[in-house]
Amino acid sequence: MEPDEKYMREALREAQAAAAEDEVPIGAVVVSRGRIIAKGHNMVETLSDPTAHAEMIAITAACEAVGGKYLTDCTLYVTVEPCPMCAAALGWSQISRIVYGAPDPKRGYTGFSPNLLHPKTEVTGGVLADECSELVSGYFKGKR
Repeated sequence: MEPDEKYMREALREAQAAAAEDEVPIGAVVVSRGRIIAKGHNMVETLSDPTAHAEMIAITAACEAVGGKYLTDCTLYVTVEPCPMCAAALGWSQISRIVYGAPDPKRGYTGFSPNLLHPKTEVTGGVLADECSELVSGYFKGKR
């Protein structure tokens, strides 16, 4: 299995944890030098905090793990394309790479401001996109 798929599967596990808590099922993991150093999933409802997105939770945990505000040797794996808020936070963290599963044409950062990320950040989209998308669409179908 490719490393990107391996770590995206870990992000999917986080997304499933969010679903179990009746949160929008988005999960994230941060990897540094082949090791997961942080995990997060949406906790917006649990914390009554609109900023408690999976990426924000993972960024905070990763910064604590590395002992600083920059994630220059790290890759974020997230099941859905980051929103503008999360993309801006990732830009400030100077994260090296972002790998996301499903695109988000309605709320994803690329539809608003693709320049929010640090200029050196590499982005790969579409890793296990179908699985990531199905998890979110299934959640919302159950809500209707």
